[in-house]
Amino acid sequence: MEKFTVTPRFCETDALGHINNTSYFIYLEDARIKFFQSLGYSMNLSDWKFILASTKCDFINQGHFNQKLTVSTYIKKISNKSFHLEHEICCEETNQMIATGNAIIVFFNFQEQRSEELPDHLREELERHLVVK
Repeated sequence: MEKFTVTPRFCETDALGHINNTSYFIYLEDARIKFFQSLGYSMNLSDWKFILASTKCDFINQGHFNQKLTVSTYIKKISNKSFHLEHEICCEETNQMIATGNAIIVFFNFQEQRSEELPDHLREELERHLVVK
């Protein structure tokens, strides 16, 4: 499981005083990027291999400005051309679940504009992050 910490900025909150729902999708995107980097993939856009097919976020408890949040990412499912990422966002201090999210990522050839089978080396890396719950 890959983890990183985010500290919500004041501009990421709304008039109700909690983190705005759109901000969570930014945290999930950061988690995906960090996850791809942990797999050894370059952030060079001329050689980008992934496309986001679907994403979702469920808001469990309120998060607030300057609260330290831990974003954990793991693999839930691996298919022939795609994989499912799961995310958990927890308060670092209390371990209270703040939000959960998921994303379906497709291995994609941008030159040919089509999905491709996951290469063996990627599948092996993904299997190391597979968590069955």
